[in-house]
Amino acid sequence: MKLHTLAAACAAFVSLSATAALAAEPVTVKLQAPVAQPVKFIAGGAVFNCDGDTCVANATTSSTFGADTCKTVAAKVGAVSTFTGRKALDEARLAQCNIAAVASNTALAKR
Repeated sequence: MKLHTLAAACAAFVSLSATAALAAEPVTVKLQAPVAQPVKFIAGGAVFNCDGDTCVANATTSSTFGADTCKTVAAKVGAVSTFTGRKALDEARLAQCNIAAVASNTALAKR
């Protein structure tokens, strides 16, 4: 019985370690237009640092890799060309992501 408990504990530890390792992978975002000055903000539970046409989040969480995070980035700093981490967002998801950039720019223009 103790062996089964030990095996289950080891399996849980390995699973959690693998999840943490995957979440630690950076997210890199290429923008369609560079930012005028360096920008820092939080999206998807991670801090994004943007300079020029690139934004990077190094201390990521599992929620950093999703389309919702891409939408937040686009709303903050403009349209996104690529969004890569564990895997890249496809063209359809990038198009949805960039709707947030257009909406944000429209709202700013009305002010």
